[in-house]
Amino acid sequence: MTITAAADGSALGNPGPAGWAWYIDDDTWRAGGWPHGTNNMGELKAVLDLLEATAVDADQHLHVLCDSQYVINSVTKWMPGWKRKGWRKKDGKPVMNVELLKDIDRALAGRSVEFEWVKGHSGHAMNEAADVRANAAATAFSKKQDPQVGPGYRGSGAAAATPVSPASPSATTDEPAEDLFSLFDQAEGEGAASCSTAVEETVLVADGPGTTDFEQITAREQALLGDRLRADPPSAAELLHPSFTEVGASGRRYDREEILARLAPLEDVDAEEFVADEIAPGVVLLQYITNEPRGAVHRSSLWVQESGRWLLRHHQGTASFGASGTHRDLRGR
Repeated sequence: MTITAAADGSALGNPGPAGWAWYIDDDTWRAGGWPHGTNNMGELKAVLDLLEATAVDADQHLHVLCDSQYVINSVTKWMPGWKRKGWRKKDGKPVMNVELLKDIDRALAGRSVEFEWVKGHSGHAMNEAADVRANAAATAFSKKQDPQVGPGYRGSGAAAATPVSPASPSATTDEPAEDLFSLFDQAEGEGAASCSTAVEETVLVADGPGTTDFEQITAREQALLGDRLRADPPSAAELLHPSFTEVGASGRRYDREEILARLAPLEDVDAEEFVADEIAPGVVLLQYITNEPRGAVHRSSLWVQESGRWLLRHHQGTASFGASGTHRDLRGR
């Protein structure tokens, strides 16, 4: 028999009031959160609590539906390497959310668990149910209220207490720079040599053995959104096509030199829901959403492969206005 469940996390502000939830059916679900945490913390906690709650049926196969590639990659790809290195990344820095990851590692022992990525906010019934409950928990904490914790899992006895954990040491104000785009920051390129520039590290991670075009392109896109590369325009330039252009929400067109001259770190931006479509051989359209203080922005990037490398040829942010009626383009404006 297989237990199928969706797990999801939510953070208002990232970091900010955070929630998590897993969902099997309307009679079997659980949620909780923290007054201050990150989206990745919520995603990991949802998986951890699901593993712990279903431990009473540890002989059954567990099928986890998750819209976070960070969680799936952390658990199925990167964790063995982190453990060998004393829970440190290849650059020697401590792994983010390490206590949650260690607990997940212990909870996985002896279990048959399968992770499946599902696209978030796309109408998947179980994913939507988990998302709604995680967001409701985060919202409750933002209002200094107790969240609805749910009935829990049959036979686990887990629903008796409110599943609220103290904020992890990872949930500090120093986390967002490394936590926002973890597919790039946390990736472990096995056998990769040390790199002297941010772009070299990006290429080595993205082009590692077994990586797909989607993973390569997404890693590059996320690197261009990260503070490290945005603070180093010459390195960022190596990921931009010589004929790169961008069209801002106002309709103004920017060329490569204008963008590089104005490149600046982004604040409070979280990218999600990456979808890649191959529109021609060596040409991929990447679409995703950034959640920003000014509202959600729908973004599209056209990547082309030249001499074996993926380069960003064009970027456009579709006008999606928040309360302030403003919009930011790739430059962070």
